[in-house]
Amino acid sequence: MSFLDNILNNLPEVKSPEQKKLSFKEKFKWTMITLVAFFILGVVPLFGLGQNALQQFEQLSIILGASFGSIISLGIGPIVTASIVLQLLNGSGIVKFDTTTPEGRKRFQGIQKLLAVFFIIFESAIFVLLGGLAPSLLLSPTEFRIVQLILISQLFLGGILILFMDEVISKWGFGSGVSLFIAAGVSSQIFLRAFSPLTATGLLAFGTTQAPVGQLWVFIRSLVSGNPLGAILALSTILATILIFLIAVYGQSMKIEIPLSFGRVRGYGIRWPLNFLYTSNIPVILIAALIANIQLWARLLESKGYPILGTFAGSQPVSGLVSWLFPPNLVQAIITGGFSLDLISKSLIYMLFFILGSIMFSIFWVQTSGMDAESQARQIMSSGLQVPGFRRDPRVIEQILTRYIFPLTVMGGATIGLLAASADLLGALSQGTGILLTVMIVYRLYQEIAQQHMVDMHPMLRKVMGK
Repeated sequence: MSFLDNILNNLPEVKSPEQKKLSFKEKFKWTMITLVAFFILGVVPLFGLGQNALQQFEQLSIILGASFGSIISLGIGPIVTASIVLQLLNGSGIVKFDTTTPEGRKRFQGIQKLLAVFFIIFESAIFVLLGGLAPSLLLSPTEFRIVQLILISQLFLGGILILFMDEVISKWGFGSGVSLFIAAGVSSQIFLRAFSPLTATGLLAFGTTQAPVGQLWVFIRSLVSGNPLGAILALSTILATILIFLIAVYGQSMKIEIPLSFGRVRGYGIRWPLNFLYTSNIPVILIAALIANIQLWARLLESKGYPILGTFAGSQPVSGLVSWLFPPNLVQAIITGGFSLDLISKSLIYMLFFILGSIMFSIFWVQTSGMDAESQARQIMSSGLQVPGFRRDPRVIEQILTRYIFPLTVMGGATIGLLAASADLLGALSQGTGILLTVMIVYRLYQEIAQQHMVDMHPMLRKVMGK
């Protein structure tokens, strides 16, 4: 056994449940415990923090499942970055994993975890040493370096906690921790930006000249005060959110069903569903996290005098690569009369980046997650199913599935990228990508919970559904 295998076999991990299948109540309990722990960690401040240069990137923190200035300032960034790097290496053939076997998948997941730990250490040091999360400048040089080490240690601890919390959800709960943390952050922001009567300074907006955070109150207040432009802007934000929600739910419901029958039971069969959005929200999570990381790196490099990736005016990118990866608010520009050819070109580049990136990550994800035609054919065969009119052979099922899976992978990836980019350009209550992700995450979570509840009520369905 190689040195690397020894390390992978001895990595600390969350213990898997002893029973093969957990009940609905058990999964629900651990999902809620982890979610509450995530919100609690998000309000635990970093000890010794003097300057939080990242607090203006609130939208990025939500996509990263982070809370800048808290112990979980790294969020899911290291986990997603590790996944992106490893999938790129595997897809390009630089590093090869046989993910069709249990051993190959275990090795892939182990290296991904090891890489995530590396990025936790690396990003913790970068955030502090480049001034994103820095100690007070009033400290002496010796005290400053000591507090820097304390901040790095806290960020490392928070990153490790997020890594293990994601593992708890994957093994003991519903869905994945990465998806759940994104959905939790976006949902809380949508609720606050829709209904909060408070101002940005935390005071009640009623009786003051400051506008409330909640767009519903902004709309009502604008109508009462005779400000039609403010009312239209607030209403467009609310309507954009509702439109994104409806399109995402409709896209999730589209699917292709392949008829299957039980070889030993005549006259009885089921339909094997292949969703149009075959890889669900995974490509968008990876692309959104990649853009968030690029913007954070650009800000940190600019603060040190190296604007390699671009420059900012406040929280708005104004030049370089980051300015082309930042979505302009087209609806607001049209309403206020600020529409221009520059906005069109930036919007097209942003949309093209999302579509091509989503297709690429969608293909990589199918190849590494057991969603390819060969793996699906083996699962169908192990469930005692076959395609009516064909002999019971996994190669036959694989050939039929191949006709659908690859086109769905490409078209679904392109569609989800187009929806995410369009949602960002509409300017909704939260970042459009975040809203789209949340709708899809909650929809898939609902399906998984309903399926788990159905299996608990009717245990015989477990064999039929391959659970």
